[in-house]
Amino acid sequence: MRFRVTTVATAVTLAVLLALAFLTSRMIEPLLVDSADSELSPVLTAAAAAVMDGRPVESSSPSILAHVLDTAGQPVDGKPAPVLSAADVRVLKAGTPVLRLTDYPPVRWLGTVVSAPDGSQRVVVVGTGLAGYTTAHISTLHWLLVAAIIVAAAGALATWFAVRSALRPVQHMRQAAARLGAGKRLPLPASRDELWALTGALNDLLARRDQAADRLRRFTGDAAHELRSPVASIRVQAEVAVRHPDPELAQEVLTDVVHESERLSALVDGLLTLARSDAGEVPPAEQVDLSAAAYDAAARCPDDGPEVVVHTPAGWCWVLAAHNEVDLVLDNLLRNAARHARSRITVTVIGGSTVTRLVVDDDGGGIPVEHRSRVFDRFYRVQDDRARSSGGTGLGLALVAEVVRRRGGTVRVGESPEGGARFLVSWRTTTVA
Repeated sequence: MRFRVTTVATAVTLAVLLALAFLTSRMIEPLLVDSADSELSPVLTAAAAAVMDGRPVESSSPSILAHVLDTAGQPVDGKPAPVLSAADVRVLKAGTPVLRLTDYPPVRWLGTVVSAPDGSQRVVVVGTGLAGYTTAHISTLHWLLVAAIIVAAAGALATWFAVRSALRPVQHMRQAAARLGAGKRLPLPASRDELWALTGALNDLLARRDQAADRLRRFTGDAAHELRSPVASIRVQAEVAVRHPDPELAQEVLTDVVHESERLSALVDGLLTLARSDAGEVPPAEQVDLSAAAYDAAARCPDDGPEVVVHTPAGWCWVLAAHNEVDLVLDNLLRNAARHARSRITVTVIGGSTVTRLVVDDDGGGIPVEHRSRVFDRFYRVQDDRARSSGGTGLGLALVAEVVRRRGGTVRVGESPEGGARFLVSWRTTTVA
């Protein structure tokens, strides 16, 4: 980075200085010419006045030439003819200055036309040599180029050390990060600058990484623990059946194996669903009629379970989700309610212009307040033994929370007016295109 920053800064500085050098050298020429014009103008004015008065024209400085010509360009003052071409004389008669770069040194001429006392027209011209005109241009460009290179080199050196000094705290941070242990954080710099903000952001990132790693460790351990139970049960029953074959107990063993296999299959399906969601695999959203889905889910409940009553508004209640997601939410909430309800489960759909709500109430024992913030955690059970005996995997409510939240919805748990638990799910309302 030091090399890149220094290279770019030096290149830009050198380019700017070179452009300034060429521009400045070009400005030397008009400065010399303007200086000569300032010196020649009063001399020309005095000479013109002398011609109009009939007096001889004398130059006030030996470096300035003054001549009086006729309109054809021939001298009438008895002096040698100036080095001017016919074209130069025409230009000077028009009042335009002439710069003769072919002379050595170059000569700057000013001229004007005046009337002599006898009425004849005279051309008065004054000129001076621009000593050092060419040399000044070349020398100025040369020294400016040398100065540009020196300044660019000094700037490169200063930039190198400045960037090195600025990056030294970053180097210290990198070394501290390389030595950072688990659960540790980078030390915050004393100055509250950009590096301080970067260190804080990195510490936040480390905190999120540690939390994710901790969740992954807990999830992996819980998954292994949950999988061990049905697998061990199936293995033990199969080993007993193999070592002690008993036709009278075969049906009971097979029934237990089927029950544990179903529990294992449900657990694996839940784990796969959560893993896909964690990986960002979300099915396309579509319009789902929540009222129709609620009636279908109630019809899938077993007849020997609690009574399921559905209340929906007239018409359709469209939500933005996927059909399998809505079915998963309804099935898991109804199964959870059926495990704890005494006799009745109430499903209510409440439509809205922006949010559509699903409320599932049961008349069971409810969920204590201290457990309500964790019931949507993976593998969390309020009463572990009873949940295992009833066939729960500890993933149902976690799946509900996951599929609802990834669609921008919310899910909460509270107390039902019927005495049990109330689960409130909110989805975004959508209209049929």
